[in-house]
Amino acid sequence: MEIKNDILWRVYVSYLVVAAICIAIFAKAFYVQQVQGNYWRSLSDSLHERIEEIDAERGTIFSEDGEMLSTSIPQFDIYIDFAADGIREDNGKAFFKNLDSLSYCLSQLFKNKTPNEYKNLLTKGYNLKKRYYPLKKKVNFETYRQFEQFPLVRLGKNKSGFIAEVKSIRLNPYQLLAYRTIGLDRINSQKVGLEQTYDTLLKGTTGKRLVRYIAGGVSMPVDNTYQIEPENGKDIIITLDTRIQEITENALMKMMMQNEAEHGCAIVMEVKTGKIKAIANLGRKNDGSYWEDFNYALTPTEPGSTFKLATLLSVLEDKKYSLQSDVDLDGGVWHVNGRTVYDSEKHNMHDVSVKRAFELSSNVGMAKLAYTSYTNNPSQYVNHLKRLGLDSVTGLDLYGERSTVVYKPGGKFWSATTLPWMAFGYNIAITPLHTAMLYNAVANNGKMMRPYLLESVKKDGITIKEAHPVVLRDSICSSETLQELKECLIGVCKDSGSTAYRLFKGTTYSVAGKTGTALVANGSHGYGDHIYQSSFAGFFPADNPQYTCVVVIKNKPYAALFYGASVAGPVFEEIADRLYAINLQQQDNSFYATAKINDSTAYKYTGIQTDLKKIANQLHIRYADSANTNVWFVNLNKLNNIPVMMNNNISKGTMPLLNGMGLKDALYVCENIGLSVNVSGIGKVTAQSIAAGQPVAKGEVINIELN
Repeated sequence: MEIKNDILWRVYVSYLVVAAICIAIFAKAFYVQQVQGNYWRSLSDSLHERIEEIDAERGTIFSEDGEMLSTSIPQFDIYIDFAADGIREDNGKAFFKNLDSLSYCLSQLFKNKTPNEYKNLLTKGYNLKKRYYPLKKKVNFETYRQFEQFPLVRLGKNKSGFIAEVKSIRLNPYQLLAYRTIGLDRINSQKVGLEQTYDTLLKGTTGKRLVRYIAGGVSMPVDNTYQIEPENGKDIIITLDTRIQEITENALMKMMMQNEAEHGCAIVMEVKTGKIKAIANLGRKNDGSYWEDFNYALTPTEPGSTFKLATLLSVLEDKKYSLQSDVDLDGGVWHVNGRTVYDSEKHNMHDVSVKRAFELSSNVGMAKLAYTSYTNNPSQYVNHLKRLGLDSVTGLDLYGERSTVVYKPGGKFWSATTLPWMAFGYNIAITPLHTAMLYNAVANNGKMMRPYLLESVKKDGITIKEAHPVVLRDSICSSETLQELKECLIGVCKDSGSTAYRLFKGTTYSVAGKTGTALVANGSHGYGDHIYQSSFAGFFPADNPQYTCVVVIKNKPYAALFYGASVAGPVFEEIADRLYAINLQQQDNSFYATAKINDSTAYKYTGIQTDLKKIANQLHIRYADSANTNVWFVNLNKLNNIPVMMNNNISKGTMPLLNGMGLKDALYVCENIGLSVNVSGIGKVTAQSIAAGQPVAKGEVINIELN
């Protein structure tokens, strides 16, 4: 009996203990839920919620002529919150009512699933109450605009459960055009070009928002809770002109492909201001194509003979020689201090004038001038180079410019032959942009301008900052020396037998320039691979300079063409011809017709023959018809004080004269011969980037201006 009572007592005690523990657990649960509930819920939210940055819309880069060079476009990631109150109210009445039509519309728009597949996907998501389900990512703006009008979606975010996250992607509409200069905005790697230089202006100020992380690590914005709107970036307008850039890029590309060159660059600078109007950089890829892969215009190399202008400036300015002084070319071979200076080709010339030695681009002649003038005081020569800014960076507002190499007398790398070799562009390294600055200063009556790319900064269409031309040196030399330098540069392009004489023979405008050909080393192979760098630097028109242009091309080993006049010169010539045709040639004709026989005004009108005849008849204009009946396009010109209709023959492969045509006719003509057309202005054609009579190839780009 006592044993039984003892067992029962123990059972009752155990029961009471278990009951007490259960009561304590329930009490604690009630306390946690009801008393501490807010605290623990906020702590849970803090573990799953985070403040996230919102990128601002990046500013746009515009060219000086108003073209968009780099811009941000919206891209949408579309999600569905199947647990949203709006989509589930009335047991999903709106959802199921629009399910079939929505599935069909999604299938037609995205074309990646059938209507039934979309219906099953949406139904499954609804049944599982999936949160922030990714429907489609990287949707462009036009597609998203269509998506917004779909059944259910058009009810809005709160009713439909559809959520769109907007992201911006950077786009260069012109692709290759000045691609390396404009640069890239890359999220996970180093920016380059203007995108890097003006990043602080373009990127704006980031905003902030609260997001909650749900299953799968997906973040979902918390509506109306702690959000700071981002401030969009500013727009920048740069000095590049898309027409000039296109002309420069095409001319360089044509020669690069023809000669299978390794890489090259071309720069066009506005003489009076220092504005960079075009800067093309092309490098050869492994597949043989070319791309703007590196900024060669800002990379120092041995310049070769274009540097002889600096040597000539020095000896003339210091009165060591005059242009009429004699210099012995020694037949093109000169031995000095154990080494030999060679002219590009052996010849039998000896005593010639300094001017003629420069026009012939004689290495011997220029080496002798420098050696005899400065061998006892080489610092005097080097100081001239410093005053020309050749020992420092140009100051162009573009990251990536490398330092030049100008050896100093008495330094580690100075030797007995450094001075004569520097005289013709070796033992020194400067960038093509330095060469452009030097030649531009001569064109600008001695005034050296700082090259620049930023024209202005705008915010919401309002200009908040403008850049202005900066004069680095009021005069690089005396006016007497300056005139002599111009005379020599013109002589290179004009005087018979000079290195660029054949290149510009018969040109309707004057050119001042200098050819350059430099043998360059190929790493450990040294100079044995016969790799030459061809260059041409100059300005035009020589009597009233508007543009300075420098072309530098590094050729492949053992290239058939490698002289500056044969490789870089034609690129310069094409750029100059087209710019002269567009901007510099005076237009003598006004493009309109008149019924007044005795009107003294010249006119010229171009169009389809039937159209012109109809217009003339309607306006009662008496005209003489000299056009063939089988000719489509004709000109209506003034001849002997009466309007005369004449043939305007157009043939494939040759650029016709577009002046006077309306846009419709000009497009018809250009597209029929395979050209791609860029148009600016309204009215009649007044200028074309490809001069009439020049050969054209299918796919080539032409810019036409209307009045």
